[in-house]
This record gives sequence, C-alpha cells and structure tokens, in this order.
Amino acid sequence: MTRQFLILDKTDNVGVALADLPAGSILSGSGLAESVRLKQDIPAGHKFALSAIGPAQPIRKYGVCIGLSTEAIEAGRHVHVQNIESMRGRGDRS
Repeated sequence: MTRQFLILDKTDNVGVALADLPAGSILSGSGLAESVRLKQDIPAGHKFALSAIGPAQPIRKYGVCIGLSTEAIEAGRHVHVQNIESMRGRGDRS
C-alpha cells in the first residue's frame, strides 16, 4: 500500500498529502495518534490539520512554527494560505 500522507515531526499539527486525497477519506497510521477524516479535498503536497487548531495558534511543520492560524481549523481541513499567516520575514513577530 502506498503512503498517502507524511508527518514530518512528532510535534507537527499538520500532515502533508503525498497524493490527491478526497474529502471523506479516513487516514490512520504513519504516526497519527488518532485517525483523521478529511473534511475537504487535499491536493498532493498540501497540508491538512491533524487535530483541531484554534485561532492564532501555531501551525507546526518540520517540528517548527511555520505560521499562525487566522481562524479555527477543524481536524481534516485544508491548511493553506486561506487560514495561515506566515511568520517568515516579519519584523514585528518572531
């Protein structure tokens, strides 16, 4: 069976789709503590929430914060530019 997703670090709260994943898919294994049902289609290479993420909470990928959520994100939702504020290159935040 081909791997469908990747979790890069045990502290990450997002997974990365390794193929186009349709809404309704139930993902398990590969480092997940609990299975995740996708709420939206997730394109290959894109992120999805492994668990609920509150507003203004860190988005963790590679074991580091890559940005802050701009809204509440349910487990299984697409995590992308529509709901993340990047922290890179900002002088007002570190």
